[in-house]
Amino acid sequence: MPLGQRERDLFEQQATPLYEEIVTSGGISASDKRIAKRGELHQAFELLAEVGLVLKSDDGAQWRATDPAAVQAQVVAPLGQQGAELIAESAHWAQAFSTLSHAWRRSPSAVGGPFAEIRGLATIGNFLASLVSDAEDELLTAQPQDRRGVKQLGEVGAREIAALKRGVKMRTLYQHAARRGADTRKYVAAVTAAGAEVRTLDEFFNRLIVVDRRIAIIPSHEGLTAAMVVSDKSMVGYLVDMFERHWERARPFTSSETSLVRDIAEEQRAMTIRMLLEGRADPAGAKRLGVSPRTYAGYVADLKNEFEVETRFQLGYEMGKRGISGRETDELAAGDTTK
Repeated sequence: MPLGQRERDLFEQQATPLYEEIVTSGGISASDKRIAKRGELHQAFELLAEVGLVLKSDDGAQWRATDPAAVQAQVVAPLGQQGAELIAESAHWAQAFSTLSHAWRRSPSAVGGPFAEIRGLATIGNFLASLVSDAEDELLTAQPQDRRGVKQLGEVGAREIAALKRGVKMRTLYQHAARRGADTRKYVAAVTAAGAEVRTLDEFFNRLIVVDRRIAIIPSHEGLTAAMVVSDKSMVGYLVDMFERHWERARPFTSSETSLVRDIAEEQRAMTIRMLLEGRADPAGAKRLGVSPRTYAGYVADLKNEFEVETRFQLGYEMGKRGISGRETDELAAGDTTK
């Protein structure tokens, strides 16, 4: 009979005590009613006989026990071989299904049409992981207000570095404020060493991930616990165009040139001025710059000192009197392009 869990339960519960009895007594009579066809220990005895743990005497009157060590290999080795074969076969099946899953994920059917919603941080994370693992040509990512922890950055970085090693091109946008985070700097150093490009921008933008210019993931209006998956070609093309426009204006993350650092500080100052003149509350202004409310309050305090005023009302009045809008840099750049 094939040996499985049912036989092992029988072996442990009935056959083992019977075997111990046979060993202790020196044998068991072939006419013992307990091991007869309808006896209470018949099945247990049959199992012992089948695996070779009991043998009939030459005169056929008794059954005697044999050494378990001589029998064990005959029972366990075939099971081990079957297990190895099953493991190998399961690996082949897993690979076969992986090929099908790859084809499925690349089709519109995978996300339920050109637009679909996925919910739950774990579900979104698993979906993104599968997309990145399937990327063949390019990854575009925009990450405003970076708040990812060390563990999350490490997991994401490992996946993206693996993609870069496969030859996938990767470009990532952050806000200028991300330059202040030590964990983000370590992550950027790792992915840029593997071939990625990372830049930062002064203004606020929303989270975006585009894989191979065929599928995009954007936040749902409900917040970060839901996401929209876009596979419509026209919409993905539009999102890519938006990314490219931001990318052209962004500054290289890895550069530490004095002029660039000065330009970034000036862009953050101009953004703060615009937030104040637009009447945005501190939390909203901080969000637009991708900084904490405390850091934003520090920017405002610096402006007060610069314009030698004490209140925000006085600050707004003074900037208005001087014709300051926070867009002077943009206007100067536009003027340069017309020369």
